[in-house]
Amino acid sequence: MKNFKNSSILLLLIAVIFVSCKKKKTDAHVPPDLVFKTGGIYTSGDRTLNKKDTITVGITATKTEDDLKSYNVSYTYDGNTTSTTFYNNVLTTAEAGSYSNDIKIICRNQAGTEHWIFTIIDRDGNITQKTIVLTVQ
Repeated sequence: MKNFKNSSILLLLIAVIFVSCKKKKTDAHVPPDLVFKTGGIYTSGDRTLNKKDTITVGITATKTEDDLKSYNVSYTYDGNTTSTTFYNNVLTTAEAGSYSNDIKIICRNQAGTEHWIFTIIDRDGNITQKTIVLTVQ
């Protein structure tokens, strides 16, 4: 009887330890989904263009885990590491699940490279960025 009682206590102790060691759920920090629109009038990848050419870049962003918070388009010229904001939008509650936007870009009147960075941020601070490089000749 004593061995049975000790075995029962040992099994109960193991069960308590197992339950208390259960992994806590953690936020997966999944960034939002961001894709370029394709076809028709849209530029969705790197291109070589002439000075002053105009293109349209469209994006569609979708929440994966947390509501979408903001959308930003910025650019850098000729390898510069400091970016300049071209467009910034804090999203409304109605746009928090899915957001779509088109941007018209007019290339500089100067040969070089233009890096256009499209950024979507969710309410948890997760960031997704896509870049298009325009080579202007």
